[in-house]
Amino acid sequence: MTAIFKRTILICYLICGFLTPEVLKAEKRHPFHLSSTEVEYNPKSSTLEISCRIFTDDFETALAKGNKVKVDLSAESKHKAMEEMVKKYILSNIAVKGNAKNLALSYVGFERDNEAIVVYLETEPVKALRKLETTNTVLYDLFDDQSNIIHFTVNGNRKSAKLDYPNRKLVTEF
Repeated sequence: MTAIFKRTILICYLICGFLTPEVLKAEKRHPFHLSSTEVEYNPKSSTLEISCRIFTDDFETALAKGNKVKVDLSAESKHKAMEEMVKKYILSNIAVKGNAKNLALSYVGFERDNEAIVVYLETEPVKALRKLETTNTVLYDLFDDQSNIIHFTVNGNRKSAKLDYPNRKLVTEF
């Protein structure tokens, strides 16, 4: 009798032991795939200041796809090592044209904010911004239901739009 009881407990332990990590992972996953980008025109420097907010777990998964290094954007001790991966990924997935001219993007850095990573960029100067073409494919390589929301603020005028996979480009006039 005790042998059957011990075997039953062992089987339950094995089943629960194998399922628990997956169940916990499933509970931690968010049901939507979204990034949010703020693009703000700075009239003093004539540049666009860009911040892109991405869920940390999704961003780490996307970065890990192309690298053999363990990705950990939360560990302060690994921040410097992660900089190059973040920079390369963001600069290959975000592009901006101002008044029909490609604008060079400068990577400023990234920081963790709760469950998200915020990446900061800045463009070269663009005078009298009237038309802005934005390309945003952040996490398109990971999810086919990805949505990227973009908020623009130019001369106090705020506009918002959403790019749903597979749409990549957005043209906004001010």
